[in-house]
Amino acid sequence: MLKLIINIWKNLLLMGILIILIFLWLGIFTFDHAIAVISNHGQPSAEVLYSSQTKLDDESGKVWQVVLFKQVYSEQKYNINLRLVGFPGSEELIHPQPLIITSKAGQIWQAPDIFLDEAPAPTIGQYDFRDILSQLPVESLNLAIPLPGKKSINISVPVNVVKEWKLLNSYQST
Repeated sequence: MLKLIINIWKNLLLMGILIILIFLWLGIFTFDHAIAVISNHGQPSAEVLYSSQTKLDDESGKVWQVVLFKQVYSEQKYNINLRLVGFPGSEELIHPQPLIITSKAGQIWQAPDIFLDEAPAPTIGQYDFRDILSQLPVESLNLAIPLPGKKSINISVPVNVVKEWKLLNSYQST
């Protein structure tokens, strides 16, 4: 009887380990999937809006919605902006302050702040990426939002999101 109970426990333990390994394997091999979504929104004013949207954490664990969007107008003019929206508890942003983008190799770009005086909410920033996006390398990047006192909010952007941004930049209105 004791042998039977021990065998049952061994089988349950082996099955549990097997299930855990399967879940770990699934988690490892599905990590590279995109975490942002590109969408196309037709506007009645002959404007097409492409956007890539994701949620990323800053270095202190606060969540930010990160939206890169491209507005294409009928005259072939376009804007590309990056909007950062802090969730409750995020730091308040000061305007106008440029967004500092840094590559792994230490290259630095500055995206001008769109909100010159006041944003729609204290935790929203929007930056002009039209001239910068084509220059960015396809690698993980760091976004730094300057705060008073030489502090900044740092958000790491994974390479798969940067790839989506590059793809969004290549879209044209049809």
